[in-house]
Amino acid sequence: MTWHTMIWDALFASRDWMAWNLFLALLPLGLSVWLFRQPKPRSVVWWVTALVFVAFLPNAPYVLTDLIHLVEELQQTSSLFIGTLLLIPKYVVFVLIGWMAYVLSLINVGYYLKRQGLGRYILQMELLLHALSAIGVYLGRFERLNSWNLVTHPHHVAVSLVENLLDHRPLILITLGFIGFTGLYWVFKEITLALLLQRRYVRTLRQLSANPEDYPSTLE
Repeated sequence: MTWHTMIWDALFASRDWMAWNLFLALLPLGLSVWLFRQPKPRSVVWWVTALVFVAFLPNAPYVLTDLIHLVEELQQTSSLFIGTLLLIPKYVVFVLIGWMAYVLSLINVGYYLKRQGLGRYILQMELLLHALSAIGVYLGRFERLNSWNLVTHPHHVAVSLVENLLDHRPLILITLGFIGFTGLYWVFKEITLALLLQRRYVRTLRQLSANPEDYPSTLE
């Protein structure tokens, strides 16, 4: 196998499932922007879209479990160069995009609750969504269920959910997933909010420098 072929395979061999999984991960982010960042009445359409958002939200943290494919691809390549400089960075970018879609989606939920005067429930809502996502990721990875199965095969999803929640082994994995999502989310949320705050601060300083007359002097 030539270097050209090895590089091509490392970069694009997984492009189909990666592109699909990223689409599914970014979908709840797009829904969260429509639902929670733009003021709109809570109509029937809004509530249905909110349910779709919750159903598809686990697809974002699901990308973390796709790291098992990185292990497989590293085992299949005989080149340390390919593995270190191409495969690992590819998966890092892939996982970061999917995970940040999850973080931003939940930040948008918190923004909406705060705007509705329900800021005191943000933590509870985040924990609930972490728990639902942990369950969804487990069902997707180990039971091979998809978000749309909630509509196409709701009975099968319900039976699988009950069976797994009553079995201690799946319950342990779901609990570990919940703990992992909660911890990672807290870290990335703090970093993201700090970056957004810094960006807002810099923008304010630029506006102040450009139009100082629009701002009252603190010395007066």
